[in-house]
Amino acid sequence: MDKMPMLEVGHRMLTEQLAALKVERPQIIDAIEEARAHGDLSENAEYHAAKERQGQIEAMIGDLEDRLSRAQIIDPTTLSGDRVVFGATVHMIDEDEKPVKYQIVGQTEADAKSGRISYNSPLGKALIGRHVDDEVEVTVPSGDRYYVVSKIEFI
Repeated sequence: MDKMPMLEVGHRMLTEQLAALKVERPQIIDAIEEARAHGDLSENAEYHAAKERQGQIEAMIGDLEDRLSRAQIIDPTTLSGDRVVFGATVHMIDEDEKPVKYQIVGQTEADAKSGRISYNSPLGKALIGRHVDDEVEVTVPSGDRYYVVSKIEFI
């Protein structure tokens, strides 16, 4: 199995989601039992909805447990170097001479609006391994974008 790199915040978020689902699990079982008590299951909408939700919860629990078992927690403050790696905060200048800053993170904690992009995103893939003053060209749905790496931090 491949390790799944993530920051501590992403690991904590997944752990909290898993705990919430495990709390909901017995509630769904109770809802199934209650709906079953109403009689004919073939036309019992509450029963079918509860069974469907139970299936969703079990699938989500399995997925979260898999991700957590493969988690490789990385603390960016322990990293250093002159090239972009997972956890690095990258300062760039875009083609319009505007400063842009992104931190390279795992899939679960990615949020481009807050400056966190996944290492699997087109820009994340293009940035990994780059150095200061490197030019980066990325093809995104809105077209080609060009950046110049101006600074790499590990914060």
